[in-house]
Amino acid sequence: MTAAPALDANYFAALSQALKEAGIAEPTLVIDRHRLDHNIETLLDDLPEGMGYRIVAKSLPSVGLIRHIRTRTGSDRLMTFNIEMLLALAGEMPEAEQLLGKPMPVAAARRFYSEANPDANIKWLVDTPTRAEQYLALAAELEITMQLVLEVDVGLHRGGFAPDDALVNTVRSIDRSNHATFAGLMGYEPHVAKMPEKGGLRKAALQSAWSVFSKAKAMTCASRPAGGLILNAAGSPTYRLYRDTQIANEVSVGSVLVKPTDFDTPLLAPHWPASFIATPALKVLDGINIAGFEFVRGRQPDLPEGHDKTVYIFGGNWMAEPVWPESVVLNDTYGRSSNQQMLTAPSTTLIEPDEYVFLRPKQSESVFLQFGDIAVFENGRISETWPVFHASA
Repeated sequence: MTAAPALDANYFAALSQALKEAGIAEPTLVIDRHRLDHNIETLLDDLPEGMGYRIVAKSLPSVGLIRHIRTRTGSDRLMTFNIEMLLALAGEMPEAEQLLGKPMPVAAARRFYSEANPDANIKWLVDTPTRAEQYLALAAELEITMQLVLEVDVGLHRGGFAPDDALVNTVRSIDRSNHATFAGLMGYEPHVAKMPEKGGLRKAALQSAWSVFSKAKAMTCASRPAGGLILNAAGSPTYRLYRDTQIANEVSVGSVLVKPTDFDTPLLAPHWPASFIATPALKVLDGINIAGFEFVRGRQPDLPEGHDKTVYIFGGNWMAEPVWPESVVLNDTYGRSSNQQMLTAPSTTLIEPDEYVFLRPKQSESVFLQFGDIAVFENGRISETWPVFHASA
């Protein structure tokens, strides 16, 4: 495993200089292309032979970013989570296959077909017999063929089919339809990564998930051509647990390619942080004065020991944690603001007004949509920008 290059003073000085030369003076989401490419190569090296890779659009919400990953991986498979992104990608990448990552109301599917090419390669996710009936009725009404993938509850308990008669009967209903095809199964198991290893709980959860998915496969896929169906599992938290294709024939991965802090886990240690929020420090003040405490005698705000400098940044209140300067911290009680968030630091912290503070996002899927175009950091400069999708749920 190649150790990640240090996120130190030299790194952030180079990134600061690149942002300054690019004239960027407001909160900006930055992706380090070298680190991104390392993560892509790590993913490809980890995939077992024959395992397909599906790009998770919601976690990488930019056509430019997705196009870069497609070029590096050769994948034409996308996972999409709302109609806005589905429409955008169907227009930008009509050759790509899109699998819905969550079931959509039938009205959303109707909207898609009213605005997009009805022959678009879309796999719709179905979680109940009722939703299957709604989709079959829509397909018949529109005289189109819908490709349906069934969601299997493998232990997350967020809905989906169990390996039982309802699953089998739903597949039979699809098979009887002249306007739909059964396209496969999806079993998502992020809960496995959050289970403690102590007492064998994580291993038990993983084995249970695989057992449930295998039963669902046996009940629905045994008589169908091998390789003709989607058997989708895993996500960034768990993809490295799949060492062969006995359970699934493709995995969906997005977030770990840019590695927000929620993905700082031992299993994902080979991946490097590759995304940062850069924002100017608007005000740097000696001392820490919290509004209101001057009226309360004998009370002082609860602050980290040794902190006696205040930094107000441009914007704030993001799902993110400061990473540089390394001594700067958020306060969970005081100074939360989306306009000028307060951070505190020791007096020895070297930061001046208009210099950059850097944060790491906790997640990518919603955070990346808050800053406009992504700035791509490469070879000591901002080499290009990647527009993001319109904000959507």
